[in-house]
Amino acid sequence: MTSRHFPHPNRAALALAVLLAAGTAGCGIGTTGPVQAGAPASGVQRPGDEAGTVRLYFAGPYGTRPVTRRTDAPLAPQQALDLLLDGPTPAERERGLTTHVESRAAGRLTATTSEGAVDVVVPLRVSAGDLDVTAVSQLVCTAAHADVPGGRPAERVDVRIHESGTRAATPWTLRCGAGGNATPVTG
Repeated sequence: MTSRHFPHPNRAALALAVLLAAGTAGCGIGTTGPVQAGAPASGVQRPGDEAGTVRLYFAGPYGTRPVTRRTDAPLAPQQALDLLLDGPTPAERERGLTTHVESRAAGRLTATTSEGAVDVVVPLRVSAGDLDVTAVSQLVCTAAHADVPGGRPAERVDVRIHESGTRAATPWTLRCGAGGNATPVTG
């Protein structure tokens, strides 16, 4: 019969403590102290709220996509929609962005604001399909993210779409949803 030798319990605990200490000492964090690494991290700004940016919505391969552009001052919805009607920049087109908003709407699309709302008069008929769902989402989300009186967050701004170039008694009232899609206001 062979006999086994078991280490003394105190030696086993000591060996385990040494292994754990060695493992944590080699964690890869040096003792050099602070190292200058550039500007501090910053969060994502909510474009359209601060002076110097506006958020426009263009069509991408997977739905509408926001684009932030620098501006000299906050833009009113009309100014933001005018930029949208100019279409994506060459760099934005290289990223696959396009627009579904008809260029024939340029100069005839108007936006006026009131407390927490934007009235957008389009020269086309939404109900007849002259503007598809993506185009409507582009208009609604771009207008909602512009400088609208009342201080509401963009997703709470009512955007009322009036078709055929005239202000209607019952416009389409929409809001910009989380994914950049126009959603009807109910109730």
